[in-house]
Amino acid sequence: MKHIRYISLLVIALGFFSGTAFATDKIEFTASADRAVVLGQNFRLSYSINERDAENLQIPAIEDFRILSGPNSSTSQSTQYINGKMTSSYKKTYTYILLAQTEGEFTIPAATIEIKGRKYESNSVSIKVLPPDKTQQSSNTVGTPGSNQQSNQQNNSKTAVNNKDLFMTASLDKKVVYEQEPILLSFKIYSRVNLTNLSKPFPDMQNFHTQEIELPDMDFELEHYNGLNYQSRLWSQYVLFPQKSGELEIPATTFEAYIHQPIESNDIFDIFMNSRYVEVQKNLTTPAIKINVRPLPAGKTDAFYGGVGHFSISSTCSATKVKTGDALTLRIIVSGTGNLKLIKTPVVNLPKDFEIYDPKIENKFSLKPEGQTGNKVFEYLFVPQYPGTYTIPSVEFQYFDTKIRQYRTISTQEITLEVERGSNAVSASNSNTQPDALSSYISQADLKFVGQDVRFHLNNGKLLDINNLFYGSARFHLLLILPVLLLIAFVILYDRQRKQNANVVVVRKKRANSMAAKRLKTANNFMQNNRSAEFYDAVLGALWGYVSDKLSIPTSQLSKENAMEELRNKHVHQNTIEELMTLIDNCQFARYAPQAQNVNLQDVYNNAISIISKIDEEIK
Repeated sequence: MKHIRYISLLVIALGFFSGTAFATDKIEFTASADRAVVLGQNFRLSYSINERDAENLQIPAIEDFRILSGPNSSTSQSTQYINGKMTSSYKKTYTYILLAQTEGEFTIPAATIEIKGRKYESNSVSIKVLPPDKTQQSSNTVGTPGSNQQSNQQNNSKTAVNNKDLFMTASLDKKVVYEQEPILLSFKIYSRVNLTNLSKPFPDMQNFHTQEIELPDMDFELEHYNGLNYQSRLWSQYVLFPQKSGELEIPATTFEAYIHQPIESNDIFDIFMNSRYVEVQKNLTTPAIKINVRPLPAGKTDAFYGGVGHFSISSTCSATKVKTGDALTLRIIVSGTGNLKLIKTPVVNLPKDFEIYDPKIENKFSLKPEGQTGNKVFEYLFVPQYPGTYTIPSVEFQYFDTKIRQYRTISTQEITLEVERGSNAVSASNSNTQPDALSSYISQADLKFVGQDVRFHLNNGKLLDINNLFYGSARFHLLLILPVLLLIAFVILYDRQRKQNANVVVVRKKRANSMAAKRLKTANNFMQNNRSAEFYDAVLGALWGYVSDKLSIPTSQLSKENAMEELRNKHVHQNTIEELMTLIDNCQFARYAPQAQNVNLQDVYNNAISIISKIDEEIK
């Protein structure tokens, strides 16, 4: 046993010190350097390899920079135990110190290295050499936010941070657009001081539908701007969709910045240790920007549903051969880039003999600088009632193409359905089925008692007393009159019910609260099971369904604009309307935003109940 233990320790030791037993299978040979440097500044060019047997490094001829020193080699290695398995890493780095001596953009070609007789090639490196600050007579470097910059700190210790040392810019990719055409708004920070914190306010945009682009984590980069060198970084970006034409304004936006500054001290230790600092707060305000929004040109048709961008359309049906009473799903898919979220529901002219339900809408897009990219799915559920051959006509979709600045009309393919008679088919006339053909669908059960409707009855030849005859008796007259009375009562009740049912507005208003309660009950079930995506869908369905039923607006024609207008006409308070629209926007955003997982679903649920109750009390 002792021998086995010694052998095991020896193997582990050899693996730890040599690394050959645990060497990484994939060989990585990379070159790295600063992406931007200032003229006259020294910087490092490094080559790293994760293989111990690497040798004979050959760097390319570097003509645009002066090599001050190198190569200076260093190694690093580590060993870890993860889940009982030992892993090790090894890296060797060759470093050169270069001097930037010419302005411009340069590329250092790939270097080569040999491993066991085989050559490997690194990546090339691009470097931008910036001019020095105009106010400086000699070369100077600019540190990253948080680093010590002696000259700047000494100047700033005496005065507040000025607008040249720290500022924010706002820029647009275009200033002349059409309604609903996406605009990219970018905020960028420029700093020459020790920036420690910076807020990210959401710009207050009126007349715009605004969505924020999630930016990856980025480092500050050196940039020459207005004669000075700054550490800069793209701070936030938004895609704006103008909702009306005319001269619109992006208002000034204020960011709160915090700077770490040294303060003057007569203490000799503070001077040498540079240890006394104060945090300074500075507001960075971007100027307002004017945008010229053109109205969409003439030429719209009934097939225009608000699409602006570049799109395609397709359709699919869950089946083409079914039986009466079977549910079918028709999916209309609008794909492309533009204002996908704001496209209204297309009208599908399904046969009148179909029982049709409100469409379900699903957004499957991501936000890009050019707009929302992906697709929007409209799902229509319907049930054929009668047998026959039907045609679902093509759906036309007109949109304004921002590339050619014209309207384009595209359409789906027609779909033919074969509907056979099912067990629950309606025995009524079908507009698509000829009367002669309909007779072939009559079941044998309908003919079971044909010829047996009239039957003869004998009383075995006995005579009956005329005074005991039922005919002419009081019971006879009562029973004779009773059906008439019942018929009159039925006609009266039926006529009243028919009038009420004919009034769709009354029916939908009556069922608005009950339908909303059912949908919210479904949302509550999803919330209890932590199914946030389905929860937000159910809450949105409850809110939009309630508004649709309460205001008697068909779902296909329902939009934020006409809903808000109709609620105002019904004397609903403006604050309540804004609360409703805010909740709808938050639910729509949370449905697809990963960070929405931290939202308290119970608060959203309670808010939905509260808003529906307020509207129910205030509506007139």
